[in-house]
Amino acid sequence: MIYDILIIGAGPAGYTASIYASRYGLKNIIIGATLGGYAAESHKICNYPSEIEISGKDLMRKFYDHAALYGAPIINEEVVAIKKDVENFIATTMSGTEYSGRNLILAIGTKPKKLNVVGEEKLLGRGISYCFTCDGFFFKDKVVAVAGSGNSAHSASIYLSRIAKKVYQIVRGAELKGEIELIEEIKNNPKVGLIFNTNILEVIGGQKLEKIKLDKEFDGSLELVVDGLFVEIGTKPELGVFRDLKLRKNREGFIKVNADQSTNVVGVWATGDITTGSNGLRQIVTACSEGAIAAGSISRHLKSQN
Repeated sequence: MIYDILIIGAGPAGYTASIYASRYGLKNIIIGATLGGYAAESHKICNYPSEIEISGKDLMRKFYDHAALYGAPIINEEVVAIKKDVENFIATTMSGTEYSGRNLILAIGTKPKKLNVVGEEKLLGRGISYCFTCDGFFFKDKVVAVAGSGNSAHSASIYLSRIAKKVYQIVRGAELKGEIELIEEIKNNPKVGLIFNTNILEVIGGQKLEKIKLDKEFDGSLELVVDGLFVEIGTKPELGVFRDLKLRKNREGFIKVNADQSTNVVGVWATGDITTGSNGLRQIVTACSEGAIAAGSISRHLKSQN
């Protein structure tokens, strides 16, 4: 089958693009390595309209159900290659299955940034994590640290404070950023200790993480003894699979898009956190909006060709 749209990515942007595409009568398919994407890892979401408080997993389940309701196939596989023949785009998944489509929507989201310090790779999964909702349970009654100053770091600290004995949040700058409500909750949480103006230089341990080396003394020492470290310093796009498309990107690696979510490559549209759209506000609600815009734009594009 040749689809009208191949949607690569099963997060808010991808699901919304599918919902709108289906309602426009366009044959579409969603292919994603992680159902729900990065949003599904959020412990608590309080700023999505109509949902006063909901977990990312539960919200993304609603998105999944809505998209599936219209009959679009949802393939839980990683796309490992993408190419363009004379007329269509062909996506190849890890299993070797190929899917063809006249248009391509990229909605793959972003990946967590790493600290890039000594010991990080060695101790990944041995005390170092980039997903607090995935791994927080393993640190019950232990001492952990969170690296970061924004909303994701605040959410991690709050979540972990309910599990761990003590949480240290290490902030490079002099203040916390993000939503005031989260910041106030952090400041009033007796189990969270804030360490400002401090960088992590190295993570140390044998079979597991034992301590963190800092560039500034805390409690009279440059080393902080912890059982776990959760890195929440932002995300970045990883577009290696799509390099042959020669998409135009900005200096940070985000795909440049026009107002209709089109890219410099005819037939390729980009949505969500990987784009330069929505004034840089990378939220679930803006990902949804970009997905809807892309589907509508493709509908008009296809009609103009008939």
